[in-house]
Amino acid sequence: MTKLLNNKKDQLSYQVYSTRQAMGKAAANYTEQLLIKLQHEQDSVRIIFASAPSQNEFLAHLKASTKIDWSKVTAFHMDEYIGLPTGAEQAFSHFIKNSLLDEVKPSAAHFINIDAQDSVQECQRYAALLQQAPIDLVCLGVGENGHIAFNDPWVADFNDKAIVKKVQLDTQCRQQQVNDGCFAALDNVPQYALTLTIPTLVNAKHMVCIVPAATKREAITAMINGEISEDLPASILRKHQSAALFLDNESGADLL
Repeated sequence: MTKLLNNKKDQLSYQVYSTRQAMGKAAANYTEQLLIKLQHEQDSVRIIFASAPSQNEFLAHLKASTKIDWSKVTAFHMDEYIGLPTGAEQAFSHFIKNSLLDEVKPSAAHFINIDAQDSVQECQRYAALLQQAPIDLVCLGVGENGHIAFNDPWVADFNDKAIVKKVQLDTQCRQQQVNDGCFAALDNVPQYALTLTIPTLVNAKHMVCIVPAATKREAITAMINGEISEDLPASILRKHQSAALFLDNESGADLL
């Protein structure tokens, strides 16, 4: 596991690894140690997970850990499409169940209802679950446009009063879903989604951000070297008191 760089920008620590697998393993090891510490200090741990192919290596290594007590974990995910058919494989709830939760079996897992007829009511329902206790950890990625969850630049609000909200997805965000192999064509990607807002995410005690691939290089360079701005939503992680960013040699190429 070759680490190419270990650095810090503002309050955000970031590491670049030689391969995507090495990045995923390092992020999982870091998260494992964090969860061991949290579970020693408190009875339960509440985690929000991203659901995207960028998280595959991280989730695979996390799932393989024998040191995490998943019976003390309550899990959430951070966004969901509106308008997909029931049971669609592209649903983020399907992804995180299949990639992690069905195997590790946390004590509870809460999902945004893809079949909800009333988006406002569903936002309120999921927000109430999130607000039952503080969130301990968010495991997230960064989009090609710099989004976190589905807070694309044009809807991102660092001071959002909402916990969960309905958003229209921009074209770059939707095209990323095609680039990731989740949809065959842009027209197949839903135009709307429900997402946890930026304050909901950054109010977590800890954040672990995993971002591989050359397609994310431009966003990562701006995230580290640009201004902290809603034009690049992920830049807000530079102000978080406990955030760690894990990159591979492609996404972090400009930082080396």
